[in-house]
Amino acid sequence: MQVRPTAPILPPSNIQGNALMVVIAIMAFLACLTLGAVSMVQTTAAGWQSQISREITIQIKPDENLDMNKALVRAKDLALTFVGTRDGQIMDEDATARLLEPWLGTGLDLKDLPVPRLVIITIDETNPPDFAAMRDLLKSEVPQAFLDDHRTWVDRLVSMARTTVLIGFGILVLVFSAMVLTVVFATRGALSGNRRIIEVLHFVGAEGSFVAQEFQKHFLKISLKGAATGGLLAAAVFALAGLWQNKMLATPQSDQASALFGTFQIGFMGYLGIFATMIVIALLTTLTARLTVMRAIYEIDLIRSDPTRTEGLPND
Repeated sequence: MQVRPTAPILPPSNIQGNALMVVIAIMAFLACLTLGAVSMVQTTAAGWQSQISREITIQIKPDENLDMNKALVRAKDLALTFVGTRDGQIMDEDATARLLEPWLGTGLDLKDLPVPRLVIITIDETNPPDFAAMRDLLKSEVPQAFLDDHRTWVDRLVSMARTTVLIGFGILVLVFSAMVLTVVFATRGALSGNRRIIEVLHFVGAEGSFVAQEFQKHFLKISLKGAATGGLLAAAVFALAGLWQNKMLATPQSDQASALFGTFQIGFMGYLGIFATMIVIALLTTLTARLTVMRAIYEIDLIRSDPTRTEGLPND
């Protein structure tokens, strides 16, 4: 004698399920895209911070009674006497002119312009020199010199990175909240359409956990398909952006994109984060569906146990 397999409470495929899968796919795509973008910006900001922290700049303003070349050499030698400095480089006139080309054009004669000259000092990030003492020494020996340790820019970059991370987490919270509400409404709709079946199963002895498990399986399949679709699309976007950037190397568009956003490569940890986001979305959807079903069954038991609330209900 063959045992006939029981049919699922919910149909494996319907319009509501397909619509929910599309919504979950969109939510997963946005969540993974936000996570990858936050990771990329944070990596870029860390790179900027590291580059800025490795160097300090000494600016020497021109003066009528100042021998600029001697002042540049003197400032460089004074800076290199401090522990924590590694190397020094005087930016020559040609390099200074190239820095000013975007604003003043080509063919500049710096002797006719009151343009400060620069000395770039490379420092040890792990053991930086005493900037205050260096600034005082330069002021006493070369009054026209000004030390810029880039602390202001570093602090701004750190603040920007933290703000970006907070904004990214805020967007993730909004996406997850919208997804939870969508699953709640979808589960409520499925319960409403199958309420009579659920009541019959429940009152002939089916436990609430059994009914919740059936809904849980149904929404787990939908959420896995939707989360996988959205996550793979987000990963494809980053992969294609990285390929485009590699293909467009040494072009103005690629150089500007690299300067602003760094590379579009999110690396192994980025793709691992996308995969983890897909799993979290699937589990969150499943848990939401289960809790919603258990709450609905509790409400059914509450109504049935209260005679005053069952008055006026149709008899089956």
